Amino acid sequence: MRTILVTGATGALGTHVTDLLRQSDDHVRTLSRHPDPTDPHAHAVDLRQGTGLDQALDGVHTLLHLASTPTGGDLQAATHLIGAARTARVHHLIYISIVGVDRIPLGYYKTKHTVEQALQASDLGVTILRTTQFHTLIDGLCARMARLPAMAYPDVDVQPVDPTEVALRLARLTQEEPAGRVDDMGGPHIEPFADLAGAYLRAHRLNKPRLPLRAPGRIFAAFRAGNHLTPQHAVGRTTFTRYLHDTTHP
Repeated sequence: MRTILVTGATGALGTHVTDLLRQSDDHVRTLSRHPDPTDPHAHAVDLRQGTGLDQALDGVHTLLHLASTPTGGDLQAATHLIGAARTARVHHLIYISIVGVDRIPLGYYKTKHTVEQALQASDLGVTILRTTQFHTLIDGLCARMARLPAMAYPDVDVQPVDPTEVALRLARLTQEEPAGRVDDMGGPHIEPFADLAGAYLRAHRLNKPRLPLRAPGRIFAAFRAGNHLTPQHAVGRTTFTRYLHDTTHP
């Protein structure tokens, strides 16, 4: 029986990964700044500080690093994690990243790419999986935009993927040896955001006009160019429309 530690275990992805892993014979620990108080194997650790990380990693065979925040701190977290994983002799560290982090000059993406490079330069056994945006992210964006009288949306194409399918891929990777950067994972279809916004309005029975938005600068241009898409790896099965149906009709 192996011991697996999941960082970011209470997030949109981490909860699905943890549930899947606990269906196996492995011993699963979780790590989060705000852990589930009912989880006896949960560790309360702020990776940006690193306090308590050595104890959480003691005896860990495989580490899934899913914790991340666009507000900053990922580099400090990765530094602490790499050092503690080396001390604990972790056999396999799996990192979730984003398609296009090396091609889109967004600060958060640049940080994710730097973390990738730090992991690859370490002496750890590493696997890196990049995915497109989750359905939950697109859903949240639509919810915020739909609060306005007219629903503004970014005039770009997107390829959203279901986080439960990403969780399944990650669970499978824990059964394999470290492989460096593996094939990207994208949703089943590349679609204009306008279509996804329309699907959201229909699912929630909202009657609002839609307003396409374009922004100047290199970041929006990179998204317009499709640098966040992976058409050759459209392996997801659940469409955004299906996801909306499942979440609005539980």
